[in-house]
Amino acid sequence: MIGFDYGTSNCAVAVIKNNNPQLLNLADHGRFIPSTLYSPSRDVIVNWLQQKLPLTQQQSFKKQRQQQLQKGNVVLRELRLDGISTDLSFGIQALNNYLDDPEEGYYIKSPKSFLGASNLLPQQVALFEDIVAAMMSNIKTLTEQNLQREITKTVIGRPINFQGLKGEESNRQALTILTSAAKKVGFKDIEYQYEPVAAGLEFEATLQQETRVLVVDIGGGTTDCSMLLMSPQYKTQLDRAKHLLAYSGQRIGGNDFDIQLTLKGIMPSLGMNGFLTSGKPIPTNSYWQAVAINNINEQTEFYSTANTRYLNELVKDANNKHEIQRLVKVQQEKLSYQLVNNAEQAKIALTEQFEQTIDLSYLDNGLTTQVDRNTLLNASSRELNAIATLMKTCVEQAGCQPEVIFVTGGTAKSPVLGQFIQAQFPQIKLVVGDHFGSVTAGLARYAQLMFA
Repeated sequence: MIGFDYGTSNCAVAVIKNNNPQLLNLADHGRFIPSTLYSPSRDVIVNWLQQKLPLTQQQSFKKQRQQQLQKGNVVLRELRLDGISTDLSFGIQALNNYLDDPEEGYYIKSPKSFLGASNLLPQQVALFEDIVAAMMSNIKTLTEQNLQREITKTVIGRPINFQGLKGEESNRQALTILTSAAKKVGFKDIEYQYEPVAAGLEFEATLQQETRVLVVDIGGGTTDCSMLLMSPQYKTQLDRAKHLLAYSGQRIGGNDFDIQLTLKGIMPSLGMNGFLTSGKPIPTNSYWQAVAINNINEQTEFYSTANTRYLNELVKDANNKHEIQRLVKVQQEKLSYQLVNNAEQAKIALTEQFEQTIDLSYLDNGLTTQVDRNTLLNASSRELNAIATLMKTCVEQAGCQPEVIFVTGGTAKSPVLGQFIQAQFPQIKLVVGDHFGSVTAGLARYAQLMFA
């Protein structure tokens, strides 16, 4: 049995060894695999998956995806004739393959962000299910190689609310996709646990007495808050419903911080905040669409033929034509993920240093821009205020004040965020957990209870 954090930013697996959770090394990826996938073509993901599924699943999958498999076979033949690898890659290797040639292949980051999206067509749901299944298959294989045994039982982490506009309907859609994908790749017993509750279970193991803990889990795509009553006496109890005093969640996460830093720190170098020859400000809609990598509709619009015509007209009408040409290049060469990745790496660097230089020479020879912690703070004001509201809402619903605030998630490592959260509750002790591992470890603890 495993605890499986299928995260927006990273994926990780933990097992219980000697009564303690241990995050597994997954071959060359280490303990954390970035939630990315690269395929030489979107159409061949289904063919790769067909080859990796357990024998018991292959026949039914072949029936479900007959048309897609036939289309993929045609594409596979073309790729082989051109001498192009037909294999899928994951994690850092997926990002590197994309960066080598952004115009070729199919790259997706954080597919979890799309699972609750509204108005998905059946073929889009099928594609996301196959993408999730491919990633799960890769992780399951690496886990079994590490442990030298088959794994069929898992507890998967889930946010309180997935990213989506339709509330419980979005949640049901996302869970249906995750469950179907997990079953396809060979998991037989599948349970879910709220990610902030899982993080809380790991923190609970460090306590000596009953404590009210406000758990703030800032993931890649969502932020979830839970007020939990914790005690060393409770940690063997499977049903913790009465100890969950309140919870709140919203689709705000590390990806949103990255996107906002891209807009405020990078896009001015691409003409944003400039003016038309008429004296009016440059419209900003295309800049938002360019970086909205977690929004299918916005990305589709940015890369549409209609937007190509619009951007070419914008170059003619702008004072700063050369800068707008850089935005045109982003569209022509499909560089959205590269821009946001630049911002993400700068955000990470700002954890250790006050200022960071971003190299944009792939847009224009010698082009760089500077960002610092104040840039990040100003760019993220809306997200930070939303997180503060979530925390206060959770406290109000619980009807009591926390004795400790436990913060986890990759973005929690930023001193900008830590200082902001402490300022909201200055009299309450703030504890920052294992930025990526707390949820995974807690899921393993819950799996031990669930499948005992």
